[in-house]
Amino acid sequence: MPTQIPEAPSPNGTLRARLHQIIFEADTAGGRAFDVGLTALIVISVVTVSVESMRGLSPRTQSALVVVEWVLTAIFTLEFVLRLVAVKRPLAYATSFFGVVDVLAILPTWLGLIVPGAQALLVVRVLRLLRIFRILKLARFLSEAQTLTLALRASSRKIAVFLLSVATIVVIVGSLMFVVEGPEHGFTSIPVSMYWAIVTLTTVGYGDIAPRTPLGQTLASFVMILGYGIIAVPTGIVTSELALGSFHHGVSTQSCPSCSAGGHDIDAKYCRVCGVKL
Repeated sequence: MPTQIPEAPSPNGTLRARLHQIIFEADTAGGRAFDVGLTALIVISVVTVSVESMRGLSPRTQSALVVVEWVLTAIFTLEFVLRLVAVKRPLAYATSFFGVVDVLAILPTWLGLIVPGAQALLVVRVLRLLRIFRILKLARFLSEAQTLTLALRASSRKIAVFLLSVATIVVIVGSLMFVVEGPEHGFTSIPVSMYWAIVTLTTVGYGDIAPRTPLGQTLASFVMILGYGIIAVPTGIVTSELALGSFHHGVSTQSCPSCSAGGHDIDAKYCRVCGVKL
């Protein structure tokens, strides 16, 4: 009787596979619980950073915020380490968009501890503001964000042509206003006039520079009306891509166990980036 060869253990049973399933995928009970908990922590962190920026806080409140910040930093650091453990290529994840966001979210607090007196340095105070990047971590939990991203990619060339057209209009209008109004009315150079054209074309209208001559005011009126039509163009481009039904299959929450890429179709069998079987 031939000896039976034991089957190799399923990769789904390994610690790395289990961590990957919980941390990177939201279609399991553990994954959903992880995502909900992490989302709550991100919101608390952003609120903490916002409150810290307020003046007149009592010493007791400031001390409480410091404790909360360190607890959150420790949790986010542990999360980042677990993400590196859960993927087969840690360096690829660490240099990805969300990997960089994770680093920016925890770096300022640790830097303030490592460098003596660093809290007084301007550069560190600026780096501490990068903790607000934690809000970007919420994007990985929104399947709708993946759908919108695909629509933006599909319409990227049309939007590029549109932006080129807008840039052409800005150069032409800015040059005309420099000639018509001149330095005596605040249009001291073509770049300054182009700045006015952008502000007017986008209907922002700061009012720091304004035409004074009848011809300049007529041209400004034309630019204002043109601005309303221009604003609607990119919205229409993206909306049409969404309405075409190119993404009717939906986007799965499953990410690649090798490169951690997401945004796969629900019926996808292989990773859209590295080709590894999902």
